[in-house]
Formats: sequence, structure tokens, C-alpha cells
Amino acid sequence: MTRTACMLIVFATICSVGCARESSASYPMPTATAYGAAIVESSGGKQIAEVGTPLPQPVVVQVNDEQGNAVAGAAVTLRGPNGVYIEPATGVTDSNGQFTSNVSLGTAPGRYQLTASTTKKARKTVDLKLEEIALGYQEMLGSQVNDQYCARCHNSESTPERVSNYDNLEVKPHPFNEGDTLNKMSDADLTAIITHGGPALNKSPLMPPYGYTLSKSEMQAVIAYIRMVADPPYKAPGIVYAQQ
Repeated sequence: MTRTACMLIVFATICSVGCARESSASYPMPTATAYGAAIVESSGGKQIAEVGTPLPQPVVVQVNDEQGNAVAGAAVTLRGPNGVYIEPATGVTDSNGQFTSNVSLGTAPGRYQLTASTTKKARKTVDLKLEEIALGYQEMLGSQVNDQYCARCHNSESTPERVSNYDNLEVKPHPFNEGDTLNKMSDADLTAIITHGGPALNKSPLMPPYGYTLSKSEMQAVIAYIRMVADPPYKAPGIVYAQQ
């Protein structure tokens, strides 16, 4: 086989994969057999995943009528920014009034806004906004450090892999997504408290020092992770943000 023929086969394969990936985002609108008045989140919002990977759980939305009852057979479309892969992107609600999609985030770290839409009987579109978070390399490192050293106290929920110590502490640690508190602290303050423990900022001595446990890059990664998952979102001081 000639080199040119090989290149053509490779190009055709890449094209077919790319086209198949894009096709799921351009399904024709399904035919509705019923119409609702509102669309709400059932589950799947504010998930966190590594860039370019699927969310841990599917995104599930529900269409309700004016009385709040679930509506089966209502058409739903789920869309997101470029780079987000949604499967399926359109469909009709099931017998529980719900529509389920698997979502993979793009390759750039940050927050991704998804929009789920349905149509009322009067042909007016109703939208629901959902937000997901994609972690880059540094934020992923921070997430791993969090899982190993921090989550047992800063996360109140126990899992089969990790038993939370949160309820045993007299002074409750701030969850890392508690933006109302942590957004007000500078990177220098967070570095100080991670390095020297709570007393460095006149906080609880139950927060131990990690200056001899974590490297500088690991501390910076933890801070990057905290900034990324903050709710409300963190906005660095001195930076002008475009209006969304």
C-alpha cells in the first residue's frame, strides 16, 4: 500500500470519528406528544470532572405542568458551548417526566453552562441553566491532595472510601466550595493557613500545619482547586470580567 493511500485511510477514519462525535449535538427536534409549563433540574448540576471527560453522573431534567406535576412526552433539548459532548442532545421525557443525557466537558478548564429547553403548548420556549466544572491539570492535582489530606474534615459527607471527621470537630471547617467565606481570603492567606495551620490567621488550632507535608506546587494546586469549585464563583480582585 502506498504512503498516499495510507494517509487517505487515516484521514477518512479521523473524519468519520469527528463527524460521529458532532452528530449527537445536531439531532432533529423530536415530536412532542405533550407540553409542560416549566423545566427543572432533577440531578446532575454542579458536577466536577477532569477536562475532556464525562461527568460522573448523567444530567437529568424534568418537565412539569402548571400544577407541578411531571409531564411525559414533552420534547427537551440540551445544549452547551463548543467542545461539550451531549448524548443524547434531544428527546422526549419518559413516564416520569424526565429526560436524561450523558455529558462530557470540553478541553479547557473552567465553568460550563448547559441549557435545557422545552416548549409550552403556546410554542414559547422555557429554558433551564445548569453549570458544570471542568478541572485542568493543576486543579486535578489539588483535588487529589484534597482527597488525601483535606476532605476527611472539610467534607461533611462520608463515603465507603472515606469516613468524614467533620461532625467530630467542635469548630466546623469550611467546605472548599464555600465561596461566601473562602472567596474573601487572598491566596497568601490560604497559603499561610495551609502552611502553618489555623493559628496563622487566628483560626482554630484544629486546622493542622501542612508546611512539611505538602510541596509549594501542591499547596498552589489546592488553592487553584478551591478557586475553581467556589460557590458563588471566585473572581480575582483587580480583574475586570466580561458581562455574561
